[in-house]
Amino acid sequence: MSRAADHRRKRFAIVLGTNEIASAVAVFLHRADFGVVLSHDPDFPVILRKMAFADALYRDDVKLEEVRGERADDGMQVFQGLRTGDRVSVTRLGLADLLPVGTMDVLVDARLQQHRTTPDLHRLGKLTIGIGGGFSASSNCDVAIEAPPDRNAAARHDGPLSGNAGATATETFACAQGAGRWRTAVEIGTPVQRGAVLGLLSGMPYRAPCDGVVRGLVRDDSNVPAGARLLEIDPRGRHAQWTGIDERGRSIAKAVLYAVQLHSEPTRPLIAASHHAV
Repeated sequence: MSRAADHRRKRFAIVLGTNEIASAVAVFLHRADFGVVLSHDPDFPVILRKMAFADALYRDDVKLEEVRGERADDGMQVFQGLRTGDRVSVTRLGLADLLPVGTMDVLVDARLQQHRTTPDLHRLGKLTIGIGGGFSASSNCDVAIEAPPDRNAAARHDGPLSGNAGATATETFACAQGAGRWRTAVEIGTPVQRGAVLGLLSGMPYRAPCDGVVRGLVRDDSNVPAGARLLEIDPRGRHAQWTGIDERGRSIAKAVLYAVQLHSEPTRPLIAASHHAV
């Protein structure tokens, strides 16, 4: 069997983003026998790093529910990762750089950056899926997936999503008041009290907004833009979660997989997802 033929045995999916939602989607597609590549979004840092593949870009050993993420620096490394099939590839390569790897069976935009211009995904892949506010199956993608903070996701095959689909409660977050260099010695998973200093942004201290466990934190020695989330606290005490795939990520990933199932060939069924198309 030729090298190209071996590669095409797997369907090819690109997920834009390396955050916790993009990573959950990657895990579910990988389990459905897709070759998956995550393309890092350089505009905003990932804070829920123990629930995401983002730290693989720093060559950290990253596993999410036993699925390994591995850094790929060029198209050949991406190609090799797809052939191996035992990992998802995590790369800083943009979409344009990944197009030569092969025809995309599925393209998922999971960056959840609703405050910037929503891209038009049409015709970039056989099936294009946009997650969060700004996406509409009638204008810029084939399927739009809701990303609500407190309820199950659902797929829309027509019409736009509500503009606040990605909104979350703000009292557990701290955001950068300006651009700068972030420094922290705190680890994700650390119990903290309200007011504890968790890091410095260009010398300015940022404090825990409530009691709880550090659920998310920008990686030490990172440049961050103004408005970026720097940290998140889970106030649920012993019920706090800062690793693995949480309920929201699992719900969105299942909705994505269900959308893929609806558009897949009958001869290649995927794992059923308990979500509905509306």
